[in-house]
Amino acid sequence: MQVGNAIEVHDITKRFKVYYDRGKTLKERLITPGRNKAETRQVLKGISFDVKKGEAIGIIGKNGCGKSTTLKLLTRIIYPDSGSIELNGRVSSLLELGAGFHPDMSGRENIYLNAAIFGLTHREIEEKVDEIINFSELEDFIENPVRTYSSGMYMRLAFAVAINVRADILLIDEILAVGDVSFQTKCFEKLKEIKASGTTIVIVSHSLGQIEQICDKSIWLEEGRIKKEGISKFVHEEYLAAMEDRRLDQIVKEKENEIIKNSKDEITKDNERITEKKQDKIKLQPNWCINAIRSGNRKILFSKVELRNQDNRETMIFDTGDCLIVHMEYKTNYENIEGNFGVGINRDDGVYCYGTNTLIEFKRMIKVKQSGVIEMKIPNLTLLPAKYILDVAIHTEDEIPIDRIHHILEFQIRSNKKDFGVARLENEWKGTDIGEIK
Repeated sequence: MQVGNAIEVHDITKRFKVYYDRGKTLKERLITPGRNKAETRQVLKGISFDVKKGEAIGIIGKNGCGKSTTLKLLTRIIYPDSGSIELNGRVSSLLELGAGFHPDMSGRENIYLNAAIFGLTHREIEEKVDEIINFSELEDFIENPVRTYSSGMYMRLAFAVAINVRADILLIDEILAVGDVSFQTKCFEKLKEIKASGTTIVIVSHSLGQIEQICDKSIWLEEGRIKKEGISKFVHEEYLAAMEDRRLDQIVKEKENEIIKNSKDEITKDNERITEKKQDKIKLQPNWCINAIRSGNRKILFSKVELRNQDNRETMIFDTGDCLIVHMEYKTNYENIEGNFGVGINRDDGVYCYGTNTLIEFKRMIKVKQSGVIEMKIPNLTLLPAKYILDVAIHTEDEIPIDRIHHILEFQIRSNKKDFGVARLENEWKGTDIGEIK
């Protein structure tokens, strides 16, 4: 294992034998041998990745792509058919909350039992038991048998045990929705605290927003292989765009297969409109990035987007302190339509630096004409030197995307001082030897 890595996964594969309708008794197997028919499904087809110590990664993908199988392999609940997995440190997993709980034992007794399964000694459990009970907020019920607990109480106790185990590696599978809203927030903050302490975290979840808040990067699994790996926000944008494409393809298939009263000509027109919508998603201007990802219902479309300086000239290079103008032109074929125009700026390492929109700034939607121009001006660009990525969007008032283009433009900010960080903050210095400097 390389120095600095907590997890190393090398070209692992995993297949399962799936029975259609397996006979359970000898009689059933003899009388209906066809019921024993099975097929072999390969869930993982050779994936490799490393996770550094203290790093948090998210694993995303549609159902059945191999996310949970990957976590089970990491916990050594199951083993790969080929390839290897190396782990450095004690592992705590939150795969199936409450696995190992005994229904007739009290909550307190189950804490000792479950913590022992995670590898804690009796002395370590004694030191943590009060903290676990307080975190679960089940002090009034801790001596009751867990069979008397509601499902929410059961999950609270299980989560409290798992998350309070001192582990070097924490593996989590789709269990961040635990209990009520306040307890979910508490669990989420605890995860952030655990990450800050240097614990390595791997999360499988469909909640992309939560992954972006915790994880340094994401791995997108598609049909048993790694489709994309990188900064969470950027991977998620591509994943969502792919899911939208799949949704549009499904609409076409459903329209082709369903028995409806419409004529064939009308069905063809419907399919042409959907196909046109898909093509519009990827229609980009020459100055836009090839990595741009477009989505929305296209009732209003960006026809031109540029970055301009104080002289109103297009540029991709700015100095800290310069004026930056986001020039956006749009068009629409609809009447009496309103839009909320937004701009977002990300640093190329995934740090979300700034975002605003016309609804925030003006407390109202913008009623658009057939075509028009919207500009957002930053008179004093305080961001410090780095490469940045621009997102633009038009949304409805209830946040439905009309035209959203992620990674539309890239621009560079140069240094005109030697300060460092994310942004320049106005400051004043005083001292007995230096006087006052502004």
